[in-house]
Amino acid sequence: MGIPVMIMGESGSGKSTSLRNFSPNEIGIFNVASKPLPFRSAGMKLVNQATYSGIMKSLKKNLLHCYAIDDSQYLMCFEMFANAKEKGYEKFTNMALNFYSLLQSVINDTDDSTIVYFLHHVEVEDGFCHAKTLGKMLKEKLTVEGLFSIVLLCEADENGHHFITQSEGRSTAKSPLGMFEQIEIDNDLKMVDTKIREYYGLTKSQEEK
Repeated sequence: MGIPVMIMGESGSGKSTSLRNFSPNEIGIFNVASKPLPFRSAGMKLVNQATYSGIMKSLKKNLLHCYAIDDSQYLMCFEMFANAKEKGYEKFTNMALNFYSLLQSVINDTDDSTIVYFLHHVEVEDGFCHAKTLGKMLKEKLTVEGLFSIVLLCEADENGHHFITQSEGRSTAKSPLGMFEQIEIDNDLKMVDTKIREYYGLTKSQEEK
């Protein structure tokens, strides 16, 4: 049973950059929007134009201990644009089911040593920050962050880029008690990966399956 982890933040907040300290053999990156990574990434296992079916097929093979879905909200966005001319609410139902099915694939199709990071955009409503979704079924009927035990908020300010590990009442950020020593930590996803594996006693990401 794999572990889904959400890394959410505004565009430019450092979500993709947080992958910088993984070595190429440690992580598989599903690059939904096919954007160049914002750091030197020679040798990285990168799948451009990643789709639901392609991601879930790779997860079933489960050849690595660590994966990242970069710009995971675009899976919903691109599906919406592809079906923009369709009338009615069925397309929104399908969008919700497809994203939910992906989360279930992470949990059910991977083993206990696998962590899958969802790098996801946010929206802010009345000063409260939460994961960006499309359609009422996901937004109102299924709170996406409720399916994650770990949700880190990526932020950038005059002091640099960092992760927020707990809510402080203005976001859906959360993490298990004692996993991180501070509310604000460096936006280093390799370090986060190490902390999660130590906390749950998982296999190290660089070990071969």
